[in-house]
Amino acid sequence: MTIKIDRKIVDYNVKKSEEKPAVSEKPAEEYATTGNIIHMHEKIERPEMLLGSTYKIKTPLTEHALYVTINDVVLNQGTEHELRRPFEVFINSKNMDHFQWIVALTRIVSAVFRKGGDVTFLVEELRSVFDPRGGYFKKGGKFMPSLVAEIGDAIENHLRMIGMIKDDSLDEHQKKLMAEKRAEFEQRQESNNASSSDFPAGSQLCIKCNTKAMIKMDGCLTCLNCGDSKCG
Repeated sequence: MTIKIDRKIVDYNVKKSEEKPAVSEKPAEEYATTGNIIHMHEKIERPEMLLGSTYKIKTPLTEHALYVTINDVVLNQGTEHELRRPFEVFINSKNMDHFQWIVALTRIVSAVFRKGGDVTFLVEELRSVFDPRGGYFKKGGKFMPSLVAEIGDAIENHLRMIGMIKDDSLDEHQKKLMAEKRAEFEQRQESNNASSSDFPAGSQLCIKCNTKAMIKMDGCLTCLNCGDSKCG
């Protein structure tokens, strides 16, 4: 836009842009809250006391058992928005062969826990680690590709317990059907020696749930643990 000046210019000044107010750092409470609800955030300080659960891991790979302890912080305690979220993890064992990587793993996982948000991705990342020497079957017939994967399994059990991972188990109708199929299959089998597996002897490995629970029923391989079927 052009402006015509009819008078003589006798003075002038330069208009400065409006100065923006300095951005002050928000307190930690504002970062970690939405309204009056406190969510997990890295700026939340560690309380003096944390609730924790310890999981024992005994594998054929090591002589001594590992003990995985996961401590939780309780947010919005005493309100309808009370949440229990993982804050830190410790792994202890008499076996010192894996000391360095176990310490590194606990520090990294604890740092991810304190970041907040969806930390359930850790389970899949740890369970996808394979030992080049080969995995093993734990009690119940579930296959574990490595010791790290079993640590991930323990973390998954804990996240399920506090409600961060929802239970995706079979519904009542599917459970009833699997129970009937299992009973029918067991009736056809001859009595065998006691097995450490919770599923019939001779069951094949299910690639979906890593459990030796696949049996052949009605011409189809069907998993008695998760319900997966080769026939859809």
